[in-house]
Amino acid sequence: MNKRLNSVISTAVLTSLVIALMAGCNPNQAATVQVVKIGVIYPLSGGSASTGQELKQAVELAADIVNNQHDLNLPLAKTAGLPGLEGAKIELVFGDSQGTPEAGASETERLLGQGVLALLGCYNSNVTAAASQVAETKGIPFLNPDSTSPALTQRGYKWFFRTTADDTAFVENFFEFLKDVEQRKGTRIEKVAIVYENSLFGTGVAQLETQAARAAGMTIVADIPYSAKATSVQTETTTIKTSAPQVILQSSYDDDAILYMQAYKAQNVRPQALLAMNAGFLSQKYIKALGADAGYVLSRDVWSLDLGENKPLTKQVNDLYRQRYGAGMTGNSARAFTGLLVLADAINRAASIKPDAIRDKLASTNLPADQLIVPWDGVKFDSTGQNTLAKGIIVQFQEGAYHIVWPWDVATRELIWPMPAWK
Repeated sequence: MNKRLNSVISTAVLTSLVIALMAGCNPNQAATVQVVKIGVIYPLSGGSASTGQELKQAVELAADIVNNQHDLNLPLAKTAGLPGLEGAKIELVFGDSQGTPEAGASETERLLGQGVLALLGCYNSNVTAAASQVAETKGIPFLNPDSTSPALTQRGYKWFFRTTADDTAFVENFFEFLKDVEQRKGTRIEKVAIVYENSLFGTGVAQLETQAARAAGMTIVADIPYSAKATSVQTETTTIKTSAPQVILQSSYDDDAILYMQAYKAQNVRPQALLAMNAGFLSQKYIKALGADAGYVLSRDVWSLDLGENKPLTKQVNDLYRQRYGAGMTGNSARAFTGLLVLADAINRAASIKPDAIRDKLASTNLPADQLIVPWDGVKFDSTGQNTLAKGIIVQFQEGAYHIVWPWDVATRELIWPMPAWK
């Protein structure tokens, strides 16, 4: 057999092998993929590290539910791995934002260099803004479960998606609640103080609360911006006490929420109500640090263990979380848990490791309420990447835990109003 004939046969054999390998394959699918890397960025050090650890734990639990079989009515729970990628497992690659935009952006670059297919995070709204900007530039899907600044979905981004409701919705809930309280308690709320950390999260909330208070005919007797890294808030607390608000509307992270509550007690500041914008007021660090002094604070939320009374799925997941980590979930961890499942569901439906395929499936997400542990009507994104089916509740810290007090038809505890005097 001459060399030319040998060459022809070799080429034919190689061509046949290529055709055989390609036959029946989805061009988007990487059949040999065994692991799908997802980058997760949270504040694992710094002032919000306690909350960051809660979020990390929640995402790890969600990944375990995807990677192993569980008898739960959750996306991908009943199979092991991602069926759309022949059982590939999720591998979480964590980054520490330290609670700063600069570190968040840097960690995003680092994780992308490690081959993550999508990103999840980052809790602090200003960090999320910086990290998602990097992802947008690189064309990588970014799922945000827990940052609430409305500005995040007003940037015209193609690759950014948010599952939680934003602060516009939560502020609307606040003032609906206050109106309902006026009717139920027979008291007119005329004077409010707005207290907020001065980053993207707090300033955005303050703007919305200012507009809503004025529209409701209320007087803003104190407007108090401050740094979340502050080590003393005595001057701010004195100003609040002198202004004598009936209600304090407050947006704080972990350490600053603790600092303010200690200062309120020291100066005997006790309005009719303190209405918090979630975040630090719901962290385990805050609850453990203050004990009984956390009592009677009201907060917007997206989750409560009380939901398990009518929704067994919520209790089942919380029990798993408690068994693994020794404490119950919070609204923060419930949102992070839900976010990872939404992202994994999109990757599975894409049956692909291509970012644009994952992005397209995120955009077409339509998860029903009965597959969520949060009290939303489902998950469905609009053209800005905002989940239009998310909504909030208002909880109050009573008897060592937060319980639902509004809306009235889903309340599990009677609202305590006004707040009792400090003990």
